[in-house]
Amino acid sequence: MKLPRDISGTELAKGLERLGYQITRQTGSHLRLTSGSPIEHHITIPAHDPLKVGTLAAILTDVAAHEKMSRDDLIRELWG
Repeated sequence: MKLPRDISGTELAKGLERLGYQITRQTGSHLRLTSGSPIEHHITIPAHDPLKVGTLAAILTDVAAHEKMSRDDLIRELWG
């Protein structure tokens, strides 16, 4: 599935909140999200608008690996 090209960092963070991630802190223009299920997982997302495609791809790949799903399934769950 094709990556969205117009997603901001804050929109991505809101989407990941549906998967159990919570914003734990913000330093400058970067958000730190943490998921506690079943083991703790941390990701850092730049709060830029829009996110660069490579940055978005890397974040989604990392989250998909932690959630044990494919990146395409994660994209469908986040943005239908």
